[in-house]
Amino acid sequence: MWFLCVFYHRLLDFRKPEVEALAELFGEDESLLQWRLPEHHHNDTPFHFVHLSSEEIARNIAKRSILVKGMYELWGQGSSYEELKDSIQTFPDSRKLPFLAPDSTFRISVETFGKALTFDEQRERINSLTYIPFQGKVNLKKPDHKFFIIEMDESEENNGLQPILQRRIFFGREVGFADRKLLPTFQLKSRTYLGPTAMDAEMAFLMANQAKATSGKLVYDPFVGTGSILVSAARFGAMTMGADIDIRVVRDGRGPDCNVWSNFKQYGLPMPVALLRMDNNLPPWRSGLKEIFDAIICDPPYGVRAGGRKSGGRKILRGTVDPYTVPEDKRSDHIPSTGAYSLVECVHDLLHLAARMLVMKGRLVFFFPVLRDENGSEVKFPEHPCFKLVAVSEQILSSRYSRVLLTMVKVEPYSEEVEEAARLMHLEFRENHLKWLEEGNIHSSVFKPSDSCQVHTDTKSFKDPKPKYRGKYV
Repeated sequence: MWFLCVFYHRLLDFRKPEVEALAELFGEDESLLQWRLPEHHHNDTPFHFVHLSSEEIARNIAKRSILVKGMYELWGQGSSYEELKDSIQTFPDSRKLPFLAPDSTFRISVETFGKALTFDEQRERINSLTYIPFQGKVNLKKPDHKFFIIEMDESEENNGLQPILQRRIFFGREVGFADRKLLPTFQLKSRTYLGPTAMDAEMAFLMANQAKATSGKLVYDPFVGTGSILVSAARFGAMTMGADIDIRVVRDGRGPDCNVWSNFKQYGLPMPVALLRMDNNLPPWRSGLKEIFDAIICDPPYGVRAGGRKSGGRKILRGTVDPYTVPEDKRSDHIPSTGAYSLVECVHDLLHLAARMLVMKGRLVFFFPVLRDENGSEVKFPEHPCFKLVAVSEQILSSRYSRVLLTMVKVEPYSEEVEEAARLMHLEFRENHLKWLEEGNIHSSVFKPSDSCQVHTDTKSFKDPKPKYRGKYV
């Protein structure tokens, strides 16, 4: 069945991967899911047709998705209301009549994109649908069936939206709708315990959806911080577990009523299985422990807002002093020293952890930074023989810098042979990214003024090559 999927016009690269992950979560056959664009629409349009096997799957996707506004069974479309009428009348009666019965209630709403309609204009459009044989009663509050007219106009000027080459009008029955109350409830400004690198609630829920977090699954975050990502996974019913190298974050917080645990308590969510003080570079897992996590979701420290740290301290890591033993009387309050932990090493350790600890078909979801140079060189993402890269979603933060959400699925079991192959891949990856990953200068590169940002006196001759319509840079 084909459905009209209407997206919120933001985070454009994240929309389809989220729907595809949720479709798989709700049992959709990967070979059945297809996409196609409405006629005369740009790829970034909020309107897409998606093929799914049932209404139930479409309804479940819309209910849980963060970026889907609604799913609709399309009864007709056209560039004018005359074309819309012809299209609706050719829609099979066997599909229409069950929703037009006398014992049912209904409501018709008007939605617009790129324009605004007055109340009288909306009523005029609704009244034009008299040719549809509605027999039920109108109920504006709790109708049995909801119908929508969705209208847009051609937009030749860049008015904050992507260009639409031709006016299009859709009419359809609502199959599923989004619950946007989730985001205001979990917004960071009302969070009990908050750190400088806390993940935005909308993005955290998107990451949890990409990881297919749900009841009965165990989700792990090796860079847990104040727990924003795990809070989102727990909201979807998953069991959670986290670790961080800073014991003050995972154990103490800002007091007994302001810590990671209090964030879960605030929303009435199940507490994490455990929060560990752990160095991802020197994990304490038992040698025989494997495949216990269903998903690993994290935002590794890549040196923009915070740099990565590993155990040892600068002098110990450089070999200028020997490792020391903490006296017994100072162990309770001792905070281990740490040194710099480059992203290239951090990503290698993360992939190694995921290859060993994820179950088969488990998902690894993490952010990776991207710096664009003047030559426009191709971006190379980390690889591992255990994983298949299934989704790449880019969030553009400036003309030079963006971060990419990578979603990987474990497709091969972990072994010593795989570990050696991964080591060779890591060496190649390290060589390609040595300049800004190994040397740790990503922060200065991100905030360095671009050489191309010059003052153009002739504003008519200067044209920004990148479209900046709303949603592209959010």
